[in-house]
Amino acid sequence: MNDVRTGTLQVPGACLNYEVRGTGPLLLMIPGAPADAGALAGLAAGLSDRYTVVTYDQRGLSRSTLTGPPADQDVAVFSADAHRLLTVLGDEPAYVLGNSGGALTALDLAVRHPERVRAVVAHEPPIPELLPDREHWRAAFQDVYDTYHRQGPGAAMGKFVATVEGETGTPPAMPDFSQMPPEALEMMGRIQRNLDHFLAHILLPALRSGPVPVAVGVGAASGDGVPALSARVLAERLGVEPLSFPGDHQGLASDVAGCAEIIHTAFA
Repeated sequence: MNDVRTGTLQVPGACLNYEVRGTGPLLLMIPGAPADAGALAGLAAGLSDRYTVVTYDQRGLSRSTLTGPPADQDVAVFSADAHRLLTVLGDEPAYVLGNSGGALTALDLAVRHPERVRAVVAHEPPIPELLPDREHWRAAFQDVYDTYHRQGPGAAMGKFVATVEGETGTPPAMPDFSQMPPEALEMMGRIQRNLDHFLAHILLPALRSGPVPVAVGVGAASGDGVPALSARVLAERLGVEPLSFPGDHQGLASDVAGCAEIIHTAFA
């Protein structure tokens, strides 16, 4: 079940690299930036005995290269990529798992293309606009963006990690940001600033009234950063109990067996 089939898909402005494992109902797994499909490879292998699991690098990251100049984007661009990928993989609706920024893509996909989505598990989606101290987090993300221009990617991503775990959490293991192209890091800052209004004022009402079941996951060891706080508030707004996952914001990669069972149970 660990055999991996790889493919590429040309989409407007990018070439997506994806991987397919296993057999069974289709399960699309979307990592959050700046991680790529490798962050969910262990979990994909752990679920490949029950699902046809598809993972991919989101545009501009790792193997999913841009074919045009970097441009300001919002979550709709990423969900359009996911929809195009599902279209080439078959006609059946898919289960969708998203982590962090990938969870935002999964939620938007469920709103725009509910006919292609059976159910969503959104693990710690960062939505600062939902939080009571949203002004603090807006300023924090703006500081990340400004620091990138003043001091470069290393200093900026140090501040970005702080928004993930907050003051009480332990900083998670993160990828080597120095290996990311500068345009990808800059794009991350632009995307976050674009997301907040859309998510809070357009996406939430659509999710509440839409046909796709949504489960929201929170790491049991997560701190008080944006993703965990946002996930708890999102679950409350949607009227669902949050799923407790092992570990923190990166828990999907650290306890594969435990997370696989939680995800399978949620979809079942």
